[in-house]
Amino acid sequence: MKDFKQIIAEEIVKVTDIEKGKILENLEVPKDPSNGDYAFPCFLLAKELKKAPAMIANDLQVKILENLKTNNENTEIANVIAINGFLNFKLNKQKIAEEVIKKFDEQKENFGSQKQENPKNIVIDYSAPNIAKPFHIGHLRSTVIGGALYNIYKYLGYNTVGINHLGDYGTQFGKLIEGYKRWGTEYDIDENPIDQLTKIYIRINNLCKEDENVLNACRDNFKKLEDGDSYCVEIWHKFIDLSLKEFNKVYEILGSKFDSWNGESFYSDKMHEVIELLEKSGKLEESEGAKVVNLEEKDIPPCLIIKSNGSTTYATRDLAAILFRARTYDFDKALYVTSYEQALHFKQVFETAKYLGLDEKYTKGLKHVPFGMVLSKEGKMSTREGKIIKLENLLNEAISKSKAIIEEKNPSLENKEEVAKKVGVGAVIFNDLSNSRIKDEIFDWDTMLNFNGETGPYVQYICVRAKSVLEKAGYIPETTTVDSSKLNDEDSKKIISILYTFNQTLQNVTEKEEPSILARYLINLAEQFSSFYNNCHILCEDKQLQDARLYLTYMVKVVLEKGLNLLGIQVPDKM
Repeated sequence: MKDFKQIIAEEIVKVTDIEKGKILENLEVPKDPSNGDYAFPCFLLAKELKKAPAMIANDLQVKILENLKTNNENTEIANVIAINGFLNFKLNKQKIAEEVIKKFDEQKENFGSQKQENPKNIVIDYSAPNIAKPFHIGHLRSTVIGGALYNIYKYLGYNTVGINHLGDYGTQFGKLIEGYKRWGTEYDIDENPIDQLTKIYIRINNLCKEDENVLNACRDNFKKLEDGDSYCVEIWHKFIDLSLKEFNKVYEILGSKFDSWNGESFYSDKMHEVIELLEKSGKLEESEGAKVVNLEEKDIPPCLIIKSNGSTTYATRDLAAILFRARTYDFDKALYVTSYEQALHFKQVFETAKYLGLDEKYTKGLKHVPFGMVLSKEGKMSTREGKIIKLENLLNEAISKSKAIIEEKNPSLENKEEVAKKVGVGAVIFNDLSNSRIKDEIFDWDTMLNFNGETGPYVQYICVRAKSVLEKAGYIPETTTVDSSKLNDEDSKKIISILYTFNQTLQNVTEKEEPSILARYLINLAEQFSSFYNNCHILCEDKQLQDARLYLTYMVKVVLEKGLNLLGIQVPDKM
């Protein structure tokens, strides 16, 4: 597809001394579409030209318009307007329509995707629930943000690896083992494993607060686990097996899949090399009986590698994982999708990784992708305190509420259970992904399951409406019969402009690791199609006009469905 940004940049290059790359970096889409399709901020030239941005924009407008008038070959740019220090470009909508239809005809269901000659390797670490703890709504964010990024990178032609780095190791297992030793016979962990293990965990945690000796016994249990004590290892394996059965129920509802399930324990025999490499680098030092890497020069607290009792840490395992992933996947980028509460941890780990003797490519590719917490109305959720909302319960409640709405609005609908699942789960996922990931979310049933406005069910409904139009027409026109000049009404032009930016939108998601960019794009496209549907007769007596509008409807349906799929949301055939 023709890159109109390139065409605009070339026109600006002709009348300035700015490098084309810098122009492309700074070309933006105006907030008010009536101003144009792209805008260039002239304040970038103010210092060099010693003029006000508004004067620069006016001067460049005159020069570019003169060039366009002289050179009739460039018909892609319809107009150039100077507005408040910005140079605004209006594109020839018919040219865009021709390009979009041509590209769509080539790619069809893969519209917006890319094939890369030398695809980069992207590793994404996401979801990562803790064994023996409830899979609560705090884990939803990591699971759906990571899943969306995984899908989008893959769609854009990257070699993508999704890793579920299970929390299956660490001091908390020392606590659980101690609790199980003391009270195991009181709880039926086979019948309701997560609930029963959570009760044990809360109980032992409270006892640890009261008695330092109990806490020390828990630490000793984890050390025994690391050393291969048969009793501790047997109980630990039981906790893992029972937990994974429960977790997979949630993953089945969400449709989540992973390429690797290597959790923390996978790296238990790989940590020794990390310690050796850090000692070899001269960066590992004693500190109150423990071993740490001093990061004072980076103004970061030291990274704890070995505790005073000789056991390893979360950081040690993360460093072993970096070594393994660099060697196994040769990653160009390794993303860690976790809450912003872990920001300091990853700063420490990423800085310490520089002392492992890895190629700079790998340490530069490490990136924390933080997200805000999911808070209840009472505040932060905590497994230790028992303040949690289970994700499985939330999803089942969403499905149940969706079914009730369907029963009320469309009682004769077939496959209600299947539709309710797609709508309910879609509502929960879209609610999470439609806001900037860094923002905290206040968990509220009413907000989460609101089926009006800018929601997942709304986008699904518009997609189903487009499917319905195509079904009623009984055909999808061949592109040879589509006359793009017929799409000259304002609603059609706006839709074409939005479709043109689909690939760029996906690229923006990967540049900022921000799935909400795609979610907001889909809301925009759905709203614009709704306006088109209400204002324009799609099925009409004019066959040429009908074919053009039907093909536009087909493109919208494909992009809405593909966009939702990339976010991890399925679309029912009817609603």
